Amino acid sequence: MELNQISDNDGARKGRMRVGRGIGSGKGKTCGRGHKGQKARTGVAIKGFEGGQQPIHRRLPKRGFSNPARVEYAEINVYALQRAIDDKRLDASKPITHAVLVDAGLVRANKNGLKLLATGDITAKITIEVTKASPTAILKISNAKGAVTVTAPAPAVAA
Repeated sequence: MELNQISDNDGARKGRMRVGRGIGSGKGKTCGRGHKGQKARTGVAIKGFEGGQQPIHRRLPKRGFSNPARVEYAEINVYALQRAIDDKRLDASKPITHAVLVDAGLVRANKNGLKLLATGDITAKITIEVTKASPTAILKISNAKGAVTVTAPAPAVAA
């Protein structure tokens, strides 16, 4: 058998309806568009029009607020650091930065900085450089003989 001999089973693919081919076809004359009017013509797109009634997108109230100056941080918990060290994805002897965590696949790169959170426990002695850190996370790392350096945040990413 050759590639040019392969074909679908009969009836596997249905052909499109050919309109305007006489009354016997079922879609002759007006081709299913009715008589006259705007929607019988070509090039019509009446999106959201409800026959003069106020459209639903204008009836419903506007909700929420999107802050253009929002600063988003990549977040990481201490348990995730410990797990990555145990899995040999991070080297505990070297300083851990945002770039190192991005390379290890633990956080996203397109954020304004790194925030260290305190969920879980850590036993490895690490040195980590973050933009923000919770007081409990700093305490957990210092209890494991490690160090946390808090640096200034990166400039905001334009959205």
